[in-house]
Order: sequence, then C-alpha cells, then structure tokens
Amino acid sequence: MGGGPVGLLLACELAREGVGTVVVERRTTVSGRPKATTLHARAVQSLVRRGHLDGLVAGARAGSRGTVTMPFHFAGLPGLTVSAPAGEPEPILKCAQDEIERHLERRAEAAGARILRGHRVTGLRQTDEGVHLTTEGPDGPVTCSAEYVVGADGARSSVRRLAGIEADTSPATVSALAGDVTLSRHCALRPGWHRTDRGWIVVKHVAGGRTRLRTLNCSGAHPARHETPTLEELGQEVSWILGEDVPMEQPRWLSRFSDFSLLARSYRRGRILLAGDAAHLHFPIGGQGLSTGLLDAVNLGWKLAYAVRGPAGEGLLDTYERERRPAAQQVIDNTRAQLALMRPDTGLDPVRALFADLLLGGAAGEGAALAARVSAQDTRLPSHPATASSWEGTFLYNAALSTTEGPTDVITLLRAGRPLLLLLGDGGHRDVTLPSRWKDVVSVVRAEAVPGVPCAALLVRPDGYIAWASPDNGDGDHGGPTAVDLAGLGEGVAA
Repeated sequence: MGGGPVGLLLACELAREGVGTVVVERRTTVSGRPKATTLHARAVQSLVRRGHLDGLVAGARAGSRGTVTMPFHFAGLPGLTVSAPAGEPEPILKCAQDEIERHLERRAEAAGARILRGHRVTGLRQTDEGVHLTTEGPDGPVTCSAEYVVGADGARSSVRRLAGIEADTSPATVSALAGDVTLSRHCALRPGWHRTDRGWIVVKHVAGGRTRLRTLNCSGAHPARHETPTLEELGQEVSWILGEDVPMEQPRWLSRFSDFSLLARSYRRGRILLAGDAAHLHFPIGGQGLSTGLLDAVNLGWKLAYAVRGPAGEGLLDTYERERRPAAQQVIDNTRAQLALMRPDTGLDPVRALFADLLLGGAAGEGAALAARVSAQDTRLPSHPATASSWEGTFLYNAALSTTEGPTDVITLLRAGRPLLLLLGDGGHRDVTLPSRWKDVVSVVRAEAVPGVPCAALLVRPDGYIAWASPDNGDGDHGGPTAVDLAGLGEGVAA
C-alpha cells in the first residue's frame, strides 16, 4: 500500500520475481512538489545491484582503485566527506523524488505490477490464509485479497493503524517551514546554510528564477503543525530569524515539518508488514529519509518474493525487522544529534567547533565514521552465532571477477535478483551442497580468487550483503564437500 518510492520499489522487486502485485495509492498523480533530493551511498549501491537506477547513475568500473569522494554536511556544518570504493557509483545521487517515483513506476508497470491510483485503504482483515482489504476509489469501494500486505503509505499509515501496530513517538520540539518563492531582485540572500541566534535559513536557487527556502525555529513546536503555512507566515519567519525584512511573492508550494519522530514497535504482524515512513519517521536533516526507506524495500522485496514463491522458510521474513529496525533507530538518533548541534544556544559553540574540527579529518578518523553513519555504509547485519567468519553481514564491494564465462563483476551478477554463491580460487573447486529447494534459486559462479577477499566461498544476498562466508583460505583444507550455511537466508545451518 502506498505509491511513493518505497512502495513502487517493492512493486518492482515483487513483480520482476513473478509475484502478482497491486499498489494502492490515494494520489491520482505523482506529486511534483519537491521532497527528498538525496540518495546516499549504500542505497545507491544496493539499487544499482538490482538494476533499478539504470539511466539515473553512471556505470561503475569494477576493479578501479582508490575511492570516490563527495562533499556533504553534518548538522549544517560543512566539511563532511562521503566516500565509496572507486568501483562503485558516486556515493551521493542528487535526484528529485518525483523523478525517482516516475522512474520506478515505469519499471514496476513494465514488470507487471498494477498501480491503482485515487484509492485509499478503508478496511483491513487478516486471516491464516491472507489479508482482505477494502479500498475506496473513484468508482466506489473495491475489495481484494492478498497473501501479504506491505504498508508503505507514509507517516500517517492507514495500514499501521488498521493492523493495530503501535509505535514509539517523540513530540515535536521545533517548527520548520519550506517553500519555493520569488525574492526581490534586490534581496542579497545568498545560497547556503545561514545560522543566527534565532535559528537557521537554508537557501537554494532553483529553476524558474525561484528560491527554495527552509527555516528552522527552535523556540518550540508550531501549535498546528499539520496546517498548511501561508506566504505571509514564511516571510515573517525568514525575516524574524535573519533580523531583516525579506520580501517574497509568488509561492509555488509551501509546507511545514518538525522533529516529530516515530518508530513502529514491530515491522510485522503476521502477513502485514511496514516499510518506509510508515515504520519510521525523523527530522529531515542529512537527506537520510528516502535512502532509509528504499533500503527497507531492497531488504524486504526479495525476502517477500521468496516467501510467496515457496523456497524460503518462515524465518526469512523474520529477519527483515531484525535487520532494518535497528538501522531506523540509528537514523533517528543521528538526526536528533544533528538537531541538538543546530539549536541556537551559545553554550553549544565549543561543541560545534569540535565537530567542525572532526569533519576536517575528511575521509579519515572521526570524519569517516560520521560519513559512514550518514551514508549507511557502516550498516552491518546481525550474523549467525554459529558462524565464525568476520565477513558475514558485511556488504560485498563491486569486485572484478574472472570466471569461466569471462570477466564480470559483482554488480552484474546480482542484477538477476538471485542469491549468489561465489566459489573463489582453488577452494572453489570442491563439491557444494545446497538444500534442494534453493538449488534452482541460488546462482553458483566459480571465479579466480579476489584480492582482499580471503574466503574460498561467499553466499551473497540479492541486496549485496554477505549471508555466509567460508573460513579464510589460510585456515584449513577446503578440498572436501561443503554444506553451505543458509542462516543468512533465514534457514538455519544446512545439513
């Protein structure tokens, strides 16, 4: 449920696996209102591995050495450097959310998904066999049944409410406004982040001679934060924060937001699951919201497809919440930390100065740790307790591979959307045992050893994370039969 980027990406993932998929969206068209414009490194890397960013990003060159870096910010402080291996796409993709939505909608429909626009969910009933929905559309009520329902329908999720899934929330403490307006030709307001002793103004020039303004007022929450602001209110807010009059006119759009946060206590109730803003919400600083939601969809899509089609056991869907809820909590926490640094309290000046020095470390030290946190490249999935390999739960970089079929790379091999068993070097020429129901699902590829990867075999999930790794090549004899541990696919240890 929900035709935003998260719901549409899920539809792409499910439909391409042959799962009948219907997207229910209350909006009749894709909104042209600017929302998120940033996709961070791990989201870009995961989506490229699934082929979903074709036409939006340049191709990556596997085997390239070094790193690619791009500038960003932390709490409005410049100097953060986000980096990624040179064999990956650039670590930050700047693309308007409506463009991503249209792109994913075309892909979803081409894969066979059905998009029902102008419909809203009014009823939800779960049984042992499936979920029965009632929706209200232009031609009246529509009822349908499905094996599973995913609520990707935003912060005020009807699915979450109807499913009875509770959420932990934190009330708003600040008031923020945004809008595209036309400023006076004599206005000297420069692009960038502007902090005063009353708050922040973020200024960006956009197409059509307009200026995009965002304000942050830390004096308290707006008493009616769901009401649409007026041009007069935005003008007064900008003028109050800057301490000077800033005339503006011709608003194209206006909106209001705050630091209200939400985290669903569970991402799953039986056959109903949550993703994106329906599961988590935070203050929109650092451009992490869209990336976090799309990573939910990348994590859930292949698991749900395999749950419907049959090879996966019940445990696979249970891994979704275990892996993605802690990631959402981490985003909520780091956006709270950034907001704390942004509050106009002179007592925080030494802390801001300290962070500014840390950011100057660039791609090393504390600056690198902050960049990895914001870009989600520090995400490590929970590993199976019986597995000793330090590689399990990590993300496999885009290694160049020399196979019997010729040269290739990790990104190319994962585009098929199947788990990938890589057998590397001499240790890869042994017998491999997979559970029978996974043999037609897992792609098995033999390749020469990869520099920097001291493993004889790796089981890579469709989202790019390593589900299982054999012991390091130097840790023993690998010439005998091997039973692949599918714990990372929710199966437990294979016999």
